[in-house]
Amino acid sequence: MALDNMPNSTVFTLSGINASRESRYVFFCITFLYYLVIIAVNLIIIVTVALRKPLHEPMYVFLCNLCLNGLYGTSGFYPKFLYDLLSGVQEISRSGCFIQVFVIYSAVLCDFSTLSVMSYDRSVAICRPLEYHTVMTGGKVLKFIVFSWIAPIICMSVLVFVSSGLTLCGSHIEKLYCESWAIVKMSCFPTTLYNVLSYIVILTYAGNSLLIMFSYVKLIKISLKSSENRKKIMQTCTPHLLSLSNVTVALLFDVMYSRYGSRDISQGLRHFLALEFLIVPPLLNPLIYGLKLSKVRNEVLRYVRSNTVKF
Repeated sequence: MALDNMPNSTVFTLSGINASRESRYVFFCITFLYYLVIIAVNLIIIVTVALRKPLHEPMYVFLCNLCLNGLYGTSGFYPKFLYDLLSGVQEISRSGCFIQVFVIYSAVLCDFSTLSVMSYDRSVAICRPLEYHTVMTGGKVLKFIVFSWIAPIICMSVLVFVSSGLTLCGSHIEKLYCESWAIVKMSCFPTTLYNVLSYIVILTYAGNSLLIMFSYVKLIKISLKSSENRKKIMQTCTPHLLSLSNVTVALLFDVMYSRYGSRDISQGLRHFLALEFLIVPPLLNPLIYGLKLSKVRNEVLRYVRSNTVKF
């Protein structure tokens, strides 16, 4: 009996890159260097925020959390993908597949949760500046960070639990990594429960995005009354909106590809559409904040210079 016809196979095969061994080595080197850059830029922001006292403020703590989540999410894809490039065999165990689904997509949801919290922080800072430090206390910041992780973990735990109990009549996933919708499509039976739960999660986080947009409409209205507020919005809210747009577009690519992707388009384009949210946001988010926020940029440069001098 063929592997694809065996219900609940213990191994999934992934859609690999059709390339020669030499080309695989080139892809490996490029991907490895890119992953190192992602790790480096996120760690620089995390370490700088942790060690520099001028950055011990809620907004920068949330930024640190966003970068930490970037490292967490990419760890679910890049090490396995790099191994696949060298081995030439695109396979993953059933348990490993569901772990990968959990890590990658809980990280995506955590991005949205963190950006929602950051939008609230900016709203309080601009609309209620005199009350900011009494509202955004250390305890409240900690609760927001815990929320930004717990909510995605609960959502993905439920979805993974439901999907892992399905009887599957296939074992091939048309992606370079495991994706929940691709697994569910192989189910031998109707998946109504999973579909309902997944749409609840999607609508909940779509609501988060709308909440962020609403808060920024409010901020823009307020900024028109004061040149100081306009400056605050340009300095601190622009990178936030860029990050939100970046993550939203990236996830939209992934959702559209998963549900409506056609095999008629080139393999390279299919892989890019599926990987965009694992390639762009983890690198662009820390760069956006590091370059746009002058306080972060200056503290990073001071930290780097001081450690260079010591070395």
